[in-house]
Amino acid sequence: MSETLTTPVVSVVVPVRNEAGNIAPLVAEIQAACAPNGPFEVVYVDDGSSDATPAVLADLRAARPWLRQVRHARSCGQSAAVRSGVRAARGSIVVTIDGDGQNDPAYIPRLVEALVAGGPGTGLAAGQRLGRKDTGFKKLQSRIANKVRSFVLKDGTRDTGCGLKAIRRDVYLALPYFDALHRFMPALVRREGYAVALVDVVDRPRLTGVSNYGFFDRLWVGILDLAGVWWLIRRRRSVPEATEIT
Repeated sequence: MSETLTTPVVSVVVPVRNEAGNIAPLVAEIQAACAPNGPFEVVYVDDGSSDATPAVLADLRAARPWLRQVRHARSCGQSAAVRSGVRAARGSIVVTIDGDGQNDPAYIPRLVEALVAGGPGTGLAAGQRLGRKDTGFKKLQSRIANKVRSFVLKDGTRDTGCGLKAIRRDVYLALPYFDALHRFMPALVRREGYAVALVDVVDRPRLTGVSNYGFFDRLWVGILDLAGVWWLIRRRRSVPEATEIT
């Protein structure tokens, strides 16, 4: 791909907060994964960082016209950062990826291929992590949460917490927005009448730094929002097939 502002096929959205040490290596990996497959852009959303994240992004953008920077004046959370990135994106397909390096960008083409192969009726290709690199306690939390979520929502996936997802931009923008939306996307995409493709991806340790999310944040968000998503699904009886008469 030439280093020009060509309209991108794929927009990669990366939400970050205080991830200065992880930005440069991850940007290089995303470029290596995306450049052979056509025009792309990378939209970093700085969710009110207090470290050198803004400066690092500004330096990298000087030589990379496909790298964009969106900044929240204050931290609003990961779902809000993803939404800001999707709204700013110019590609019709958006790939989300965590900014800590645990998601391997090498899987981006595979996710996009799965989404495209499914045709217009497939709205989302979601990564499912193998070989989790978290602590034993965090893995236990996730295992329990995923089993409860799967039982309640019947969303057909064992892992909705993986940051690697490819989604049609218009489908994402049609979803009901709330904090922690990113944790329930398969269920909500199915609620809109679209199929979901699942792609196994291998997890890896974060590159540097520590997680910005705590146990009790995830616990209470999970309980309250699981109930809310269950209610939304129950209230959507059918998806209308609308045709304009000319």
